[in-house]
Amino acid sequence: MGQELTHEPDANRYVLRIDGVVASVLDIAERGDAISFTRAFTNPALRGRGYADVVTTFAVEDAERRGIARMVPLCWYVGDWFERHPEKAHLLAR
Repeated sequence: MGQELTHEPDANRYVLRIDGVVASVLDIAERGDAISFTRAFTNPALRGRGYADVVTTFAVEDAERRGIARMVPLCWYVGDWFERHPEKAHLLAR
């Protein structure tokens, strides 16, 4: 199974593709040194496989690597993700 994770800045999203099929998408809004995670979506046929977690982990790590200092989880899923990953709490916008 081929897995591809991409940041598509022109489309304001992160995408996980499995064998070329969009499995999960994380929509974002970036402004300066802040990023808001606005919506997580997983293809209904592929739910329950942890794909939203995979794309969210990739997005948070990518944004951190790019120097984004403030992250805002507007989507409930990403808020829950940060609760499960307290080691990343320092990235949350205050």
